[in-house]
Order: sequence, then C-alpha cells, then structure tokens
Amino acid sequence: MKIVICGLSITSSWGNGHATTFRALARALHARGHKIVFFERDVEWYASNRDLPDPNFCRVELYESWQTVLPKLRAELNDADVAMVGSYFPDGIQAVNEMCDSKAQSKTFYDIDTPITIAKLREQGKTDYLTADQIPEFDVFFSFTGGPMLQEIEQRFGARHAVPLYCSFDPERYHRRPPTKRFTCDLSYMGTYAPDRQPKLEQLLCAPAVRLKSASFLVAGPQYPRNIIWPVNVRRIMHLNPVWHPHFYSSSRLTLNVTRRDMVQAGYSPSVRLFEAAACGAAIASDNWPGLDTFFKPGEQILLPTGTDDVIRYLCDITDEQMGAIGNSAQQRVLAEHTSQIRAVEFENAVQADGQKSAAPVKLGSTGQLAAL
Repeated sequence: MKIVICGLSITSSWGNGHATTFRALARALHARGHKIVFFERDVEWYASNRDLPDPNFCRVELYESWQTVLPKLRAELNDADVAMVGSYFPDGIQAVNEMCDSKAQSKTFYDIDTPITIAKLREQGKTDYLTADQIPEFDVFFSFTGGPMLQEIEQRFGARHAVPLYCSFDPERYHRRPPTKRFTCDLSYMGTYAPDRQPKLEQLLCAPAVRLKSASFLVAGPQYPRNIIWPVNVRRIMHLNPVWHPHFYSSSRLTLNVTRRDMVQAGYSPSVRLFEAAACGAAIASDNWPGLDTFFKPGEQILLPTGTDDVIRYLCDITDEQMGAIGNSAQQRVLAEHTSQIRAVEFENAVQADGQKSAAPVKLGSTGQLAAL
C-alpha cells in the first residue's frame, strides 16, 4: 500500500512522543512492503533538534507554509491507498478536509492524544487540529487510548470505527544493553516537563531522593523550569537522543513512569516510554490508572507505588535479583503483545476490515513474531 501521513513530527523527538511512535510504526510498515510518505511542517524547535532528519523507511516532505505544500499533498493523497492525519498536526483541520476530499481509498485519523482531544471536543466541539463534525468522515479512527473512550468516540461523535492502535517499540532497537556509567543510578525518570505530572515526580522521585541521600537519581527530559530546585543527588539530562534510550533504561535499578492527568482519567492509555522501558528489561514503578492491569500484571511485571514510602521500600528492600525478575517478566509481556511489527499488522487488519478487502491472514506467534499463513 501507499500510505500518506500528516503528522506532528517524525524527524525530531524533541519534547514530543509522536516521533518515536511514528518511526516505529512506519519502519514496521515499510518492512512489510508498504510505501510511506510523511508530511511534516518545518518548525524552528524541531529543525534545531532533528535526531532523524532523513529516515530510510519513509519519504519525508518538510514544508514551511500550507499553501505552498497543498499541490504536492493533493497529488500524493489522490493515489494513496491509506491517508492519515495525526493529532497535533499544525495544519490538521485543513489536512483532514483535503484528505476527505481526495481519492485516497481509506481515510483515517490517528489520535496520539485521545483524552486531550476528547476533552476539548466535549467542551468546545473542536481542537486546533480536529473538529467534531470531521470525525464521521473517517473510515477508521485510530486511538492511542482504548477502553470505554472508544465507545464514546463512536456513539457521541459518530466515528464509523474507533480502533485502538497503542504505541509500540522496535525490538531491534529497544532491548537490554550493558549498563552505561553515564546513566547508572538507583531510580531514573524520562519525560518532558508537564505541570500536571510534576507533583507526582516530586512525590515519587524527589522526595525519596531527599530521604535516601546515598542513593542516586536521574531525570532526563526538556522544558523543566529553571526555578525547580532538584535534590543534590538528582542528576539532570536536558534531552536524550532516542539512540541512548535503551542504554538509559538498562542502567538503573528502577525506572519511573508518570502519566498525564487526562490519560489517567481516561485510563487504557499506556505511554510509549512504558513499553520501551519494559522492552529493555527495566523494572518499572508507575502511577496507577484504569486498565493498566490489562497491559502488565501488578507486582509481577510492574510496581505500583501509592506514595514516597513505597518507592523507598522498593529501593531498600527489593534485591537486584528480584528487580531483574520483574523487568524480565515485563519484557516478555511486551515482546508478545506490543512490538511495532504487531502494530503494523493491527493497522493493516483495521484498514482491510473497513474496506472489506481480502488479505492473507496473519498469525502472531507466542513471541510476537509474525508469520503469514
């Protein structure tokens, strides 16, 4: 298939989780024989932080203004088998209109921020990248969030088919690596600053750091305000190139996952960092939310602290061997259910089912490896 995507970014992972998601999916689709064209607006903050300027698994069309890119976009859409607009695409509303008016065979939307999108649609009927009256036009509404919200997308907003397409990871890139001195610590956290996440980060990382003065802590991610005072045993990395993410997760005894408020309230919204960390065999401590137990088994594959004392107990009482067992179990789970290859098949199946197209059935083995029947 020829697949045309309008997305926030695929060339830069700076300050966003969209790039790694699009990279994993596009790379897996390319490996399965599909041709991908990705449209991305050339904005300053990504232009100066491009960690994958020229992907070898898709053709990137960078553009500066919507009017100048329109002729090229229209031409690509008109012979596309699948067209997709992603959430937070800067020209999203216009792009959806162009897609729906095109000859693309399957017209889809990929919401990587579903709870945020739906909250705005409930209140205002539109976001900067999507309006409520556009949703019934999509053949498939792919959502980062599963659970009850899919039913709301269909029943309240009129989507024909709302399908979960969770984030994923590339197992060739995300796997356990030897510990790296730069990232070695007792507890790590990777994530862009968000005001609604910061109180949990203070409770589950900074407060333990204050009380465990001999332990080491590491926080990686951009956009944290300069007035934040970190405990003396917390090291900071401003932005970490994705090539180093597996080394980061492989080098700490325990890594922390903290979820945005809207995602917690909606539930069934695993972050890409959660799967990437598990893929590297990291022991994960996470805030809890509805549906988390459908992705990992609490206590066996993930730890769910309720406060500072629990984190301190994990660091002081759980042995390295026990941490390793938790990480190994989580790794086996995501390899079986959440690789980018599996997502590519789910994408194909959703598009083919909607178009009532015949296709060779695909079987997923116990390890998540693909085998065409």
